[in-house]
Amino acid sequence: MKTLRRACWCVILVTLPVSSRTGRGDEGWVSLFDGKTMSGWTMVELGEKGSSRWEVKHGALVGSGKASMLYSPSGHYKNFRFRAEIKINDGGNSGMYFRCPAPEATFSKGYEAQINSTHSDPIKTGSIYTFVHVYRQLVEPDTWFTQEVEVVDKNYRGTVMPHIKVSVNGEVLYEFLDHTRAFRQGHFAFQQHDPGSVVEIRKVEVMELP
Repeated sequence: MKTLRRACWCVILVTLPVSSRTGRGDEGWVSLFDGKTMSGWTMVELGEKGSSRWEVKHGALVGSGKASMLYSPSGHYKNFRFRAEIKINDGGNSGMYFRCPAPEATFSKGYEAQINSTHSDPIKTGSIYTFVHVYRQLVEPDTWFTQEVEVVDKNYRGTVMPHIKVSVNGEVLYEFLDHTRAFRQGHFAFQQHDPGSVVEIRKVEVMELP
């Protein structure tokens, strides 16, 4: 069954063998979450104030309530590997964002690596929303998994553009080239999608690349 769809107006999709695996060594990785506090993280609600909630429970960032974004402190990230251990509830929806230009009340600024096992939205975990879509459920709900993106600007036929590689639980799903160069650098962020969603996030790490 075909599970990946190319956004033909802006993306070249290069499918990689699913047996390829990302490195799991800790050298070079920097933690963005201390497991105890929300130090440095900024919540921006998309609607009524006080309707969304982010907190630390049992060593994890937990998002619940109405729509909001939770942004990391620094906005300089350009070339990197970014990974997190994530759990989404049954029927829940969230997103793992990168290169967000600035903390603001929007779901549309920055690349979004989808977090969704059983939500009604057919675009599932492993997708880059609006660019490359995975329709097959890769992870059971209420189950911890690791999602990782590698983002590097490279020259492709005379044009420098983002090369984005996506992995789930150590398996490379695909790499695509964003010819639109939609987002140049920015923050990392996580999405609280709707009141029925509860997302848990731990071991948030980045490795900056040349």
